[in-house]
Amino acid sequence: MKKEPGVGLGIIILNELKEVLLILRNDDAQKADSDMRLEGTWTLPAGKVKYGETLFEAAKRKAMAEVNLEVDGLNVVSLANDINEYAHFLTVGLIANTWKGEISLGDTEEHVDFGFFAMDNLPKNLCAPSKKILRNYQDEQLYREEK
Repeated sequence: MKKEPGVGLGIIILNELKEVLLILRNDDAQKADSDMRLEGTWTLPAGKVKYGETLFEAAKRKAMAEVNLEVDGLNVVSLANDINEYAHFLTVGLIANTWKGEISLGDTEEHVDFGFFAMDNLPKNLCAPSKKILRNYQDEQLYREEK
């Protein structure tokens, strides 16, 4: 099988205390629905960009699908290569400067919990792609080559 990189994204959504919204993926790999096998980890609202979709359209779609929020005022804050034994993604990190709605995980079993976390007190089991996005955002560095 020929493997090719995909394009994924993660969205930083901050509350008034500048805490970041994270969602917890199901421990069950089938229900967690992650090509990179990120079950049981905390993640930013995230997903794949579909063919013909812009980054901002994809971010708006994923924010609504995963946490029931309308996001706007989007800016790119991070680019990263995310590669593991299961998949390879070019991951784009975005920040939503405005959002509205009431957070809900919907009726899917993909995610089992959510919460806002201080940037200096993130969960230990934060997935690698989200970790990179938040690190780049905090360091105000769009991209860094990983060795």
